[in-house]
Amino acid sequence: MINPGKNLIAMAGNPNCGKTTLFNAITGAHQHVGNYPGITVEKKEGYCQVNGIQMQLVDLPGTYSLTAYSPEELVARNFLIQDRPSVVINIVDSSNLERNLYLTVQLLELGVPVLIALNMVDMAASRGVEINYKELGRRLRLPVIPTVARTGKGKAELLEATVQMAQKVDGWEPLHISYGPDIDPVLDKMEAQIQPSGFLTDLHHGRWTALKYLETDEEVIRKGRERDRAVSDKLEELAEQVSQHLQKTLDSYPEAIIADHRYGFITALLKEGVVKQNYKADRLFLSDQLDRVLINRFFGPVLMMLIIYGVYLFTFTYSRAPVEWLGAAFSALGRFADSSLPPGPLKSLLISGVIDGVGGVLGFVPLILFMFFAIAFLEDTGYLARVAYMLDRIFRTFGLHGSSVMAYIISGGIAGGCAVPGVLATRTLRSPRERIATLITAPFMNCGAKLPVFAMLIAAFFPEKEAQLMFVLTILSWIAALLIAKLIRSTVLRGPSTPFLLELPPYRLPTFKGLLIHTWERAWQYVRKAGTIILAFSILFWALMSFPGLPKSEKELYDQIRGSILAEAPQGVRKSLLNSKASAESSNAETAPYRLRLQGVDYEEAHAALKNSIAGRIGSALATITASKNGFDWRINVALLSGIAAKEIILSTMGTAYSLGWSRRGEKIPLSGRLAADPSMTPLKAFSLIIFIMLYAPCLATITCIIRESSWKWGLFSMTFNTAAAFIISMLVYRGGIWLGLG
Repeated sequence: MINPGKNLIAMAGNPNCGKTTLFNAITGAHQHVGNYPGITVEKKEGYCQVNGIQMQLVDLPGTYSLTAYSPEELVARNFLIQDRPSVVINIVDSSNLERNLYLTVQLLELGVPVLIALNMVDMAASRGVEINYKELGRRLRLPVIPTVARTGKGKAELLEATVQMAQKVDGWEPLHISYGPDIDPVLDKMEAQIQPSGFLTDLHHGRWTALKYLETDEEVIRKGRERDRAVSDKLEELAEQVSQHLQKTLDSYPEAIIADHRYGFITALLKEGVVKQNYKADRLFLSDQLDRVLINRFFGPVLMMLIIYGVYLFTFTYSRAPVEWLGAAFSALGRFADSSLPPGPLKSLLISGVIDGVGGVLGFVPLILFMFFAIAFLEDTGYLARVAYMLDRIFRTFGLHGSSVMAYIISGGIAGGCAVPGVLATRTLRSPRERIATLITAPFMNCGAKLPVFAMLIAAFFPEKEAQLMFVLTILSWIAALLIAKLIRSTVLRGPSTPFLLELPPYRLPTFKGLLIHTWERAWQYVRKAGTIILAFSILFWALMSFPGLPKSEKELYDQIRGSILAEAPQGVRKSLLNSKASAESSNAETAPYRLRLQGVDYEEAHAALKNSIAGRIGSALATITASKNGFDWRINVALLSGIAAKEIILSTMGTAYSLGWSRRGEKIPLSGRLAADPSMTPLKAFSLIIFIMLYAPCLATITCIIRESSWKWGLFSMTFNTAAAFIISMLVYRGGIWLGLG
């Protein structure tokens, strides 16, 4: 027997079974989110107390089986095998009982102690499905608790049963299913090889190991070869013999026969009164009625566009005031630091590197919160799966697969996603060509890191059309990604598209608590990045934009110019101008002309120092190409270079660049205001910049992920090809705009 972990509870279930909703209902705020070690798959852990006993709960990734075809399945299975939870709460969708029980059977075959949460019994009842949960539990010999995760019904009974089970269980006992006269004898032979040698028995039971060899499970076979090559070779030989026999006699494979017998076991389990259906055959359920409209061939795409536009309208309408409040707060903090600290590198670092840099990113947290809330609502209701279904036909036209839609959506295809999990989502694509084409083009989507940059530029140059322009940018990102995918699939990755299968989950009304949790989880990742990675790069680029500074001779020249201006002023005015607190608010008709002239000198000196810095020299070298082609000056080039580390850093770098080049006597105003006041910037340049940021090289995290998922070749291709495409398209926008007289 394998001893389980004390009071460690795992929650397992199919995608869309209500597992995470139930997890949130149980743990509430007592949870944290991270990633499993070495893999970008979300890991949720939480705690709760029942009868004075504290339990640690882990929400495993949603999975249909334990066959390890996807990273989610592999993560879920490895956790069960390595961490040994004392109980696994298996959440089962009552309205899709037979399909959900397939995972249950695999859990029982592994031997883990299972307790079933028969979820969404209210939805099953509305469909006329009545389940005798007590009889089901008796047949499976385990507790079955009916629940409604959305409302919390059955939660107390579930926790009580979990605690009782955790206290009683003292080991793992696997379920044995007969797989017929072709498979069973081979399983016995395999067990005879496994048990005496202890082959992998410290991880799982012998029969389960044998089943994995028959199912050609690559992960288990790899571990077996590393542990004992001789035993593994013998097991592989037996598996190959039965595979050849089944192909000759039944035209089938062992994994297909095993799956058939599992479903046969489930069918027998549900017979004789366990499940009753009391509805008429022609009855339409709510989901079906909604789908008649929402995924209609004509109305569906129109409504999808309206819903996406509504997301942006909601986000910008309600986030405008909080964004302005935060911007004003950081401006006030900058003014306080300006008046409190003596001149010098430390003052420049705190104001330009930290406050203007990181503050420019954190100032858009309200926008991110509202955006993530809207997306969480669409995701939890089941609508995003419908978007994938509707776009499948379009994607196949461009040489992609229907599953590519989900990779695009996760990457930010509607708003606020991230390209890293989007690239990982391409693992579900079986065709290597479609997979590579998808992971190369998924970073073109408007991820959550790009949105604040776009929002700042739109606020500066298109303040009355925020929602409309963001909607247009979303459509443009999809068009660009699909056209480039078609180009790639027609040249370097030629080949036919493969069929697409997708389960449409039933529509559900999310709980407000669940939406808040999902929103906070994503927003906190954004804030945490601003406090670590972005802060580090803000300081780095502040240093690159501050040193080596101006030569001593040039500094003395600017000091002489300032001295001559002060010498011209009357004594009273001179005294006022020399006051360190002199500003726009303290000026009057007599001091204003002199103050403005000094301001101009300060600006010219700061601008010259910035241009002479290390970053300024790099940006200036690039500007010899970009200034005429795309309209980007050297400061924008520096910001774009920093954006390869993380797209949010574009904001912090621009904040630093335009802060260092701003008059020291000038009033502290937001970055959007400084850009709008810059005579070298125009709406056309801003739009060209938005297009470039949308399409150019992915961030380092995404590039690393592309390399891990494919190869160095495709990672370098993504950087160079995406940047070249961004340069050409933004150049066409800029030069075309000038040709049309929009410059």
